[in-house]
Amino acid sequence: MKAAILGFGTVGSGVWKVLKENQEQVKRYLGAPVEIAHVLDLRTFEGHPVQQVLTQNIEDIITDPEVEVVVECMGGLHPAYEFVHQALTEGKAVVTSNKALVAAYGADLMETACDHQTDFFFEASVCGGIPVLRTIRHSLAQEQILAVEGIFNGTTNFILSRMEQGLTYEAALAEAQAKGYAEADPTADVEGIDACRKLAIIASMLCGHAVRYEDIPTEGITKVTSEEVQQMRAVGKRIRLIARVTMENGTPVMKVGPEAIDAGHPLAQVKDVYNAVLIRGNMVGDIMLQGQGAGSEATASAIVSDVLNALNDRRRGIFEPACWTE
Repeated sequence: MKAAILGFGTVGSGVWKVLKENQEQVKRYLGAPVEIAHVLDLRTFEGHPVQQVLTQNIEDIITDPEVEVVVECMGGLHPAYEFVHQALTEGKAVVTSNKALVAAYGADLMETACDHQTDFFFEASVCGGIPVLRTIRHSLAQEQILAVEGIFNGTTNFILSRMEQGLTYEAALAEAQAKGYAEADPTADVEGIDACRKLAIIASMLCGHAVRYEDIPTEGITKVTSEEVQQMRAVGKRIRLIARVTMENGTPVMKVGPEAIDAGHPLAQVKDVYNAVLIRGNMVGDIMLQGQGAGSEATASAIVSDVLNALNDRRRGIFEPACWTE
């Protein structure tokens, strides 16, 4: 069983590591190891074993009949969309953690996958290593999902957690950047865009049609002051950036923004870079998932889980229907 990786940055190298270090667990599940046949990247990675399978030409991957799964770790929309679409058209399964790609082109790519009887999986696009989408789609398939809410962005949660300890927003952001939790340009995180894209993916799955993240009311944390954080603490509340979708007569009602929640609320207990998702079903009640929402190894673990499921589907001659349509 052979796979290819597009992009060998933080996430792509994490996928390599998981498949290499956990190969016994992979083999136990599939009955055979997964070989990385190609890695697409413009860099050379001197001295790294990946050099043996490096390519700068997507056609090397697309035209290799032995590659069954393509793992997209490039990020961004282009050329990621074109490469993924091409792979699906050739009947290869595709796995991605690219939330921007899924939020913008998810319905189109799932339709392409179905047309060519293969899978397009994206578990890692929402909260990294936390199995949110699989829980909703499979474990809770029998449920009417009434609402999903949570802390979808670890960077903003770290900043707010440090502000609770007395730091200003500016100082907390600088620390997050120094630790590698925030990008040099943190706009997507601190303005709520990252959480909004993840919410759009979940909302699309719940209602069965594409939800544009641009249509979701979104506010970040840049206007939250340390004084406000301390005032809320004094009255037993915690400020968290909450993403929420509530289903009302089949229609998703959505919002992303900072909220002051009771200190006893499960989401108020989530600190630092951790994410948490609270799912409410009509029969099962509330279920909360918590863990690392980002990072190389946690995200890569979710990607490899999708790779194994895709390979298992191919072995059984099946593929998953689209989660939502346009």
